[in-house]
Amino acid sequence: MKQKERVVVVGVKTEKMSEESFAYRMDELKALAETAGGEVRGTVTQAMDHPKTGTYVGKGKLEEIAAAAEEWEADLVIFNDELTPSQLRNITDSMDAAVLDRTQLILDIFAQRANSREGKLQVELAQMSYTLPRLRGQGHVLSRLGGGIGTRGPGETKLETDQRHIRDRMTDLRRQLDQVAKHRVQYRERRKENQAFQVALIGYTNAGKSTILHKFSEADLLMEDKLFATLDPTTKKLTLPSGFDILMTDTVGFIQQLPTTLVAAFRSTLEEVKEADYLLHVVDASHPDAFNHEKSVLDLLKELDASHIPMLTVYNKRDKIHGDFVASVSSGNSVLISANEPEDLKELMRRLEEAVTSIFRPYVTRFPAEDGKKIYKLRRETIVKKELFMEEDETYEVRGYAPPSSAVYHEMLE
Repeated sequence: MKQKERVVVVGVKTEKMSEESFAYRMDELKALAETAGGEVRGTVTQAMDHPKTGTYVGKGKLEEIAAAAEEWEADLVIFNDELTPSQLRNITDSMDAAVLDRTQLILDIFAQRANSREGKLQVELAQMSYTLPRLRGQGHVLSRLGGGIGTRGPGETKLETDQRHIRDRMTDLRRQLDQVAKHRVQYRERRKENQAFQVALIGYTNAGKSTILHKFSEADLLMEDKLFATLDPTTKKLTLPSGFDILMTDTVGFIQQLPTTLVAAFRSTLEEVKEADYLLHVVDASHPDAFNHEKSVLDLLKELDASHIPMLTVYNKRDKIHGDFVASVSSGNSVLISANEPEDLKELMRRLEEAVTSIFRPYVTRFPAEDGKKIYKLRRETIVKKELFMEEDETYEVRGYAPPSSAVYHEMLE
């Protein structure tokens, strides 16, 4: 088994940050480092008004970090912010261990976990977007890294090459991604033509989205207690209790301070959110920083122009909550569950159907009994609440709810 890299994590607590939120951010950095395959040996922090322009931390603190890295025999020092090119260069010059920032760490995890062609192309583009402005002196940085955390991914062999090569490669990657995006748009349009109702699972990383989709569909999805376990969008067909079919898509987990290169690069997975008819926002209710996790997702939805889409907040991991739980941001339309409890999942399905029904239009229709295809179509494409057989004229009366934009609803209006 490959030995884990020894890591020291570093953070600056600015005056705007509370002690509590700073502690959560540092815990998250440690979790990211462990997800990437590191073993956190120690933590160094500094409180200051704002990070130093040239070295991120003060000169004395930089010496302390170098000494700590030596004492803990660290292979890697990871900073809890995106470092500027000059900060990265100056810090690297002042210590023997390799230096990474939060963005490089997240890119490394994405590089390990991208499975689809699109995911790999996106990771490489994000890596190169990050690397290009930091190219001067990067050879020195990369030689320190020695093939571990921060060097993985499709772009790893190209990171030391010249700027022109990187720019040419980025142009080529964007062209390939545009083609993939066109295919995705066509696929989504086909789903729309088929009148498929689309639900997107969104939420902070490791909130339990994949577990919920797996339990609903018994799909063979990756379920791990790690950050960013899911990168590529997975869509499954599910049937609500009434018999109505929906498509449910698992999406990449959100995170506070998601690097801008990644917001741009992972546009496609986030576009699944924008195209959804309904959102299930999964929150790890047992996490001490659940409030900020929830707020981060809601803020990113605003950035994506997706905050208008109706949503049910699913407070997950009920079984791990200590003490009383009070719904925080989205207390209006929410449900508290454990994805490991079958009864809770039934309740979630019931609430989802209830929520879908509330955005559909009610209908009443009658048709001859011999038109059996019609009743089958209504059961599949609408939420049927009542079916009555009228003996006097041998007709069916069906009452239910239909998507207002669907062909079947417009047929009934004619």
